[in-house]
Amino acid sequence: MTRKNQLAVSAIAVALAFGFSSAAAIVCADTVTIESLQDRLLELKDQANNIQSRADAEARDLTEDEQREVEGIFAQFEATEADIERRQRLDQINNKMATPQPRRTTPEPLATDEGEGAGNQPAARQRQASTPARVFATPRQTDTGKWGFRSFAEFTNAVLKSSGKGAQLDPRLVANAAPTSYGSEGVGADGGFAVPPDFRTTIMTKVMGEDSLLTLADQQVSSGNSITFPADETTPWQTSGGIQAYWESEGGLKQQSKPALVEKTVKLNKIIALVPMTDELLEDAPAMASYVNRKAPEKINFKINDAIINGTGVGMPLGILKSPGTVVVAKESGQAADSVVYQNITKLWSSLTPSARRNARWLMNADVEQQLMNMQFPGTGTAVPAYMPPGGLSAAPYGTLLGRPIFYSEAMPALGDQGDIVFGDLTNYLAGVKTGGIKNDVSIHLWFDYDLTAFRFVLRVGGQPWWNAPIEGAQPGSSARGFFATLGPRA
Repeated sequence: MTRKNQLAVSAIAVALAFGFSSAAAIVCADTVTIESLQDRLLELKDQANNIQSRADAEARDLTEDEQREVEGIFAQFEATEADIERRQRLDQINNKMATPQPRRTTPEPLATDEGEGAGNQPAARQRQASTPARVFATPRQTDTGKWGFRSFAEFTNAVLKSSGKGAQLDPRLVANAAPTSYGSEGVGADGGFAVPPDFRTTIMTKVMGEDSLLTLADQQVSSGNSITFPADETTPWQTSGGIQAYWESEGGLKQQSKPALVEKTVKLNKIIALVPMTDELLEDAPAMASYVNRKAPEKINFKINDAIINGTGVGMPLGILKSPGTVVVAKESGQAADSVVYQNITKLWSSLTPSARRNARWLMNADVEQQLMNMQFPGTGTAVPAYMPPGGLSAAPYGTLLGRPIFYSEAMPALGDQGDIVFGDLTNYLAGVKTGGIKNDVSIHLWFDYDLTAFRFVLRVGGQPWWNAPIEGAQPGSSARGFFATLGPRA
């Protein structure tokens, strides 16, 4: 028998002596930790509480399926407890055996593989133990983050029924939260019920959807209320300040330089969506769930988009149009009011630093689209459309301009105003978001006398462009360029 097989047999013997049913337990010890098993106990506890709380909320006994499920959870709990105890005792044995001990008896010779016969029971048992049985994972329930509620509609109905005068509190509303997280008749507008985390995630996902400028920015997550980064605003061709490179002769004195860094601090401001709903709407569960899940993300998303474009930096993010680093392209001589011409587009393109063009996109007011369709190439003598699909009006309009995608938003200024078109690379916009995303709460006390329930959604977010000034070119007389460019007013 090889040395490896001898060690395997010794390990199995120790396991059997302390209650392990198979060698698989030894194999699993490498991947399952006592800490993970203790976490499993907490999950099982929450699952059993959720089932019981659901039945209590509906004033009924457990169904047969629920009873079997709870009994199964109890069995898993006891088995996990026993597993933890075995592993703790095995750790004690391993620690004790790790200390060298003097030999007390003469070891008996070990049988070789060739000498093992069909009736050799120890050898057969060794071969059987060396091939562990396959152990399948036990499926886990997925409603831990919903606190026992099947849907957001069921949660809001529980809030309504638990908030009336003399009503019995649904135990699911407080089973997984602090006792002070719910409101009562003696609590003012600050009282309320925390929304289960899985439903908060649904709202957050929609805020960060495809129509959100926040997802296109350089997004950083912070546990505090501000984010500070060092930034180098020098250019590779700048001849003074910051890190420099020099041509030196052989054996000559080497010149040195040092970084020129500035601090970028983004304060995370608070954005709140307060959504009141009537008791009648709450009783119509499907309509209520659809309304909240649609309206709240729409409001938050628009406010964030508007701040990224127009924000003043006071109590909100600093927007692209208010940033001193954004290049403003003046209108053409004699250009008509509220118009967009071919030269506007080409000058916006050339106002962006070349490194930003590969990731840039056009941000436009929707009214600009009609101007693009009427745009003509200049100097052709005859009207030649500049923005027309190959199939003419029978085909859909392009979704790109000069090869870069177009994003239409109601947050953009009106046609003809400065900023109705922005061309830029949003990865050069620094955005900070508070860890944990959106915080949700529900309360009846704000509009108690109107039979309205308030749903509050709070998100802390901040932002500003990375660059505070346009980038001067390397050659004298060259135009300044930036990571964002906008078209000036055409009044």
